[in-house]
Amino acid sequence: MADTQAFPVNVDGGLVLDKSVFVMQPGEAKSLINYEPDIGGGYAKIKGFTKFSDTEVTGTGGILGLAFHGNDKIIACRAANVMHGTGGTWTSITTGRTSAGRYDFTTYDWDAVENLAMADGVNDAAFFDGSSLTAINAANGGTKPTAPDVVQEFKGHLFFGGMSNSPHTIKFCAPYDENDFSAASGAGQIAFGSDVISLKPFRDNLIIFCKEAIYRLAGTSAADFQVAPVTRNIGCLSHYSVQEIGGDLIFLAPDGLRTIAGTEKIGDTELGTISKQVQTRLNGLSQDQLSRISSHVIRAKSQYRLYFPADADSEADSAGLIAVVKRNLSTGQIGWEFADLKGIKPKIAESGYISDQEKVVHGDYDGGFVYLQESGVTFAGTNMSCTYRTADFNMGDVGIRKNMQHVITNYEPSGTIANLDMDLIYDYGDVTVNNPATYDFTDPAGAAFYGSAASVYGTTEYGAATYTPLLRQSVEGSGFAVALKFTDTSTNPTYTFKGFSLEFTPGARM
Repeated sequence: MADTQAFPVNVDGGLVLDKSVFVMQPGEAKSLINYEPDIGGGYAKIKGFTKFSDTEVTGTGGILGLAFHGNDKIIACRAANVMHGTGGTWTSITTGRTSAGRYDFTTYDWDAVENLAMADGVNDAAFFDGSSLTAINAANGGTKPTAPDVVQEFKGHLFFGGMSNSPHTIKFCAPYDENDFSAASGAGQIAFGSDVISLKPFRDNLIIFCKEAIYRLAGTSAADFQVAPVTRNIGCLSHYSVQEIGGDLIFLAPDGLRTIAGTEKIGDTELGTISKQVQTRLNGLSQDQLSRISSHVIRAKSQYRLYFPADADSEADSAGLIAVVKRNLSTGQIGWEFADLKGIKPKIAESGYISDQEKVVHGDYDGGFVYLQESGVTFAGTNMSCTYRTADFNMGDVGIRKNMQHVITNYEPSGTIANLDMDLIYDYGDVTVNNPATYDFTDPAGAAFYGSAASVYGTTEYGAATYTPLLRQSVEGSGFAVALKFTDTSTNPTYTFKGFSLEFTPGARM
């Protein structure tokens, strides 16, 4: 009888959809739904979300805008209402505005007060000073911007874009005066050859994302502002895709997700696209889907999340991508790893700080509740559906049949795991091959310390510190290649797959 052999797998690389099964790396995933690439290595089950407040924001329809203000409160916009809350009831800031589109926000503190400027594409731009909302009115000169839908503070000016009467133009106020738009005071406007989609400060520049090009504005005032192209051939598809992460700006372009630094350095070639390995998820998004995109970052995880309706004609379901910039522990290279999101339906999402703790909030399409992400083990009471399918392992020789004996899973739990299913899939999913029944992957109150003298699989050392358990599962079946598929629809707390060791005995050659 042949000796038992072991095939170790380090879990890294994320979701990969652009490679054949024969060239995928062992740690990459063919399916990764509601698991996230972990910056410490491996794939972690995502956390859930709970209600930020048990009270709905007053109004009808979904949440249109979310922002953080004063290190203690959330600003929430719904229909004609702008409100703020700290987790209890919502307090009105203003009512009676024209029902708006989605909001854009920027903070500034020109007068030693944290002000929050907002634009929604319907109403006059306005600012909140912590107590009242005031429309920007050009009382000190010039002509105010007409219903802008984007706003950003840069070098002591408020910049506005997306005006319906001048979509190719950005306007900026005079220095440190949001109600002065006179050229004599230092206000002005700049025209571009394409619709302005988004504005974002980045590395001492203001990046102007247009529909068909991207520009950089440098300088400190109207006297020395200079505009130069980042690219004239690639534009931005959605303002709500633009986020700062990892010292860069990420955005959705017609050819996929890009970063500003990568686009500028590499140019307009496909090498500037970071989402090539999951591009099929982004191909063919309709204009309707693009109009409903939302995104946010989770800074502590170096993570960007992009959401869009799964169906072009409905908001009833959702899809999304997780993108994590991290060092691949197998290759040592810094790059992007991806996963799929399913079951979260943000109309708008935002991240910021409350009591100096990072928080992520979103509002669904179909109601007025604000939800707190990275909280709980369900989607506000609905069990999440999580799937991880590994690459197909041929153990280095596709021509030898492998008689499987054990799967040893290396994982980090935050609690006891139960009702997690594991399936073995032989020979690349060949339907003519018999696969064994589903295995119940259950952590029996902890697992063994690797290398400890007293450890036994399935046991743990009482009172011990953090550990990485190994769970050894006897398995059946044989094939020339095998893949593992984990399915979790339970309320398990988060856990992280770190790696596997597959034990097998070699069989006959094909």
